[in-house]
Amino acid sequence: MRNTADAVIIGGGVMGCSLLYYLARRGVGRPLLLERNVLGAGSTGRSQAICRMHYSNPITASMAWNSLQVYADFGEQVGGNSGFVKTGYLVVVEEIDRPSLELNISMQQELGINVGLISSDELRELAPMIETFQGEGLAWEPDSGYANPYLVTTSFAARARELGADIITRAEGTGIEISGGRVRAVLTDQGRVETPLAVVAAGPWANSLMDGVGVRFPLIPVRHQVALATRPPGTLPEHPIVGDIAQSFSFRPESPTLTMVGFGEDEAELDNYDEGIDQADAADAMTRLIRRMPGMDQSYYRGGWSGLFTTTPDWHPILDRVPGVEGLFCMVGFSGHGFKLAPAIGQAMSELVLDGQASSIDLSPLRFSRFEEDDLILSRYRYRVLA
Repeated sequence: MRNTADAVIIGGGVMGCSLLYYLARRGVGRPLLLERNVLGAGSTGRSQAICRMHYSNPITASMAWNSLQVYADFGEQVGGNSGFVKTGYLVVVEEIDRPSLELNISMQQELGINVGLISSDELRELAPMIETFQGEGLAWEPDSGYANPYLVTTSFAARARELGADIITRAEGTGIEISGGRVRAVLTDQGRVETPLAVVAAGPWANSLMDGVGVRFPLIPVRHQVALATRPPGTLPEHPIVGDIAQSFSFRPESPTLTMVGFGEDEAELDNYDEGIDQADAADAMTRLIRRMPGMDQSYYRGGWSGLFTTTPDWHPILDRVPGVEGLFCMVGFSGHGFKLAPAIGQAMSELVLDGQASSIDLSPLRFSRFEEDDLILSRYRYRVLA
């Protein structure tokens, strides 16, 4: 491992690799990324990788919309392959949440997002396999879809390397060396790397780096379960992604014969959580899936896994300088939203690190101090991970 770098990113998920690419593209001569395992081994590799824009606030919706443009044209805009598949995204809410849905859609349309409210009759034309019920509200995003988190992460990494960046895997960041109120080095299990700039992008392990800094992020790891279910190809050849806020879960196609179902958010022990799925929870999710898509009544499980969301008190990330330490930045707490925002966040954070302020989007709503200021980013829904 070399002992100096112009900037060091700690964490090799999609966020760290996105930032590394944008720093290298901006001409940072020797940026370095450290990953304790392999690229994408943490939350990124266990993501549903859904690319949609439905949120209750303009900053997250805008970042998702900007990122979608990158994912849909990844080869030209970045290089490599994102694996993006356009499916359309349907939001379903209960009658009590219809006013919130309408407010969200109005806000998103003002931002230029291609989205609109639709009726049950219109949905039958778009996606006849989806069942709706009396009083439910529906919104449709025709441009949305899903991507491949491994391909995205490794493509960002490959392009960054081509532009002069270094990546070292199996190298764990263990701390930040501070002197005179500024970053002097990043400490690792393989030695010390002198640098004036450090970015913590270590997901749920971020706080382990902060012991010597005197700062603690308000992070709570949450276990999120994902199951794969077979899909009858004769009767259900395809379907859109569905954010089923009415039933508190989501699902998307994974292949012509598989559907991916995401469900369950429970607090978890960081390094000792169950990486499998709970059969009772999976059976409950399947019941909800069949209610929403009756053609799945003949499906069966093909396995599953659990990953970690790194949540904050308002379920939105912290993208900011670390207070009191010059040259130290953080991008943590993505709360299940991170993958779909990664290109926009990588660009904005590169601007913050290099220029002192993000210019592509105003990051101030996601500042560190918002929690003590009681200025949280709120959802209009009860099921916060979806919006």
